[in-house]
Amino acid sequence: MIVKVKLLIATIDVLYVKLISDSISEFHADKIDVSTCSALEGLQEALVQRKYDVALIDSALLEYADTSSVSLPLLLWSDDNSADIVPEGLGRINKYQRISTIVAAVLEKYAKVSVSMNDPDLRKANITAVWSPVGGVGKTSVAVAYALSQVVDGKEVFYLNMEDFTSVPCYFNKAGKSISSVFDMLENQDGNVKMLVQGVSCCDKGIMYLCGPDNYEDMCILSTENIHALIMTCAGLTDELVIDLSSACDARVKKVFELADNILLVAAHTAQSGTKTAQFLSQNNVFESIKEKVTMVANKGTSVNEPELDSIIYLPYVQSNDALEVCHTLSNSESLGGKVWLRV
Repeated sequence: MIVKVKLLIATIDVLYVKLISDSISEFHADKIDVSTCSALEGLQEALVQRKYDVALIDSALLEYADTSSVSLPLLLWSDDNSADIVPEGLGRINKYQRISTIVAAVLEKYAKVSVSMNDPDLRKANITAVWSPVGGVGKTSVAVAYALSQVVDGKEVFYLNMEDFTSVPCYFNKAGKSISSVFDMLENQDGNVKMLVQGVSCCDKGIMYLCGPDNYEDMCILSTENIHALIMTCAGLTDELVIDLSSACDARVKKVFELADNILLVAAHTAQSGTKTAQFLSQNNVFESIKEKVTMVANKGTSVNEPELDSIIYLPYVQSNDALEVCHTLSNSESLGGKVWLRV
């Protein structure tokens, strides 16, 4: 369930009020319930009539405003009022930046002072994990193609890349804030993680996603408890959660296997893929515990014969160096009988 933040924007700049209000209402109404005012009388009345989670107030109105009922008052700041006296400790948000960036900053700041009111184990999403014991088989292309197919099917989709080294920039155009801030909140166990995820996530091609961590170590230090909390948080925000995993089979990957409803095991026509996949199926006791969830995806025109698996999907070999072209082609593959990603 998406949590809406009740936001009040108060500034004497009438044109700015209209611009930001219209933009938030059009593009961010799923996250923000916005109210505005551009005069002192309107601000005082608004603060009496309703309790707001966040208030963005410019310096011209701030000194007259009683914000005691606001959970998080913030200064709507610009170079024009840099000389004004601002109460110590008051957070600020730059007035002149992308509105999507302002929205993200509001949600991120409020998440840090907000207590989560949601059960962390309450989920609405179907969780699909995409994994392979070997790299180079097109695992991420399959994961993104699957996500695209779910968007076409009318679902809300969240793509979560949990590779050791992320390939998100190869598939999504919009850059945003690092997932590391989410990791920090999970580790410290304070604040509203769901709201923070909403604030720092991006959306491209109809798919929500989180950008990569600030550095490699941020991903490596996640505990299985952190993984559980992150997945359940994302699963509460969408219809379909697609998790793109690294090629390891460590405790964190096993935790994802445990939580997943479906697991796409990607293979390709290479000696390494064949050997390592066979080892996983025949020698790893993890497979027996997840066998009913697993569908093998034979990618790049691969032909496989795995008696251990009842469900196999065959995808064509797409000869292109354009990662997105590959994904779009796979997501519309006729080899799946006109209905993508059903167990066969």
